[in-house]
Amino acid sequence: MLRLLLLVSLMAAISVIPFLIWGEQLEASLSQQGAAGFMRQFGDWAWLAGIGLIISDIALPVPASAVMVALGIIYGPLIGGAAAASGSILAGLVGYGVCRMIDPRTAERLASEKGMAQARELFDRWGGWLVAGSRWLPVLPETISFLAGLTRMSFRRYVVALACGAVPLGFAFATAGHLGADNVMLTLAISAVTPVALWLILRPFLKPGNRPPRK
Repeated sequence: MLRLLLLVSLMAAISVIPFLIWGEQLEASLSQQGAAGFMRQFGDWAWLAGIGLIISDIALPVPASAVMVALGIIYGPLIGGAAAASGSILAGLVGYGVCRMIDPRTAERLASEKGMAQARELFDRWGGWLVAGSRWLPVLPETISFLAGLTRMSFRRYVVALACGAVPLGFAFATAGHLGADNVMLTLAISAVTPVALWLILRPFLKPGNRPPRK
């Protein structure tokens, strides 16, 4: 269990350490208006630049929420929301995919066989809730995505849970950017509560996926 906790801490550090080093500079240059100005430099491809920034939040201290707000400023709540949600989904898929490629035996060497068994049991039971409910939080979404891939959580369940979290998040922040809303608490509340409600509705339609055989 201790080795598993150390592995989780290492995964969290992937996002935390760059933030400690470059976070202040990036947050200053990529404030809501700063991010909008940066993306506008790309002309018709501003939306793609925004998606790229959100994806880079996996390893860099990019303020993804500010980028989502900026997408709403530039494109409005619908197109901006779609771009913001797409960026969050792609970021989750990249984190999941990279860790899923790690061989199960290698994962067991890193976290111990018992630790990985406990992690698999956790994600078999609560993985959907963790993925859907964590997208609006700092640092945790990346760590959850890494662990979902490492424990080989069912891809189908992961994608649905990821969409439940990312879509409300993207549209809520883009709408806030479009409206110029200062009610941060309302935006966060929508981003936190709606994903859980969506997962609650959709999870009965998803049968637990069969775990791939261990090699």
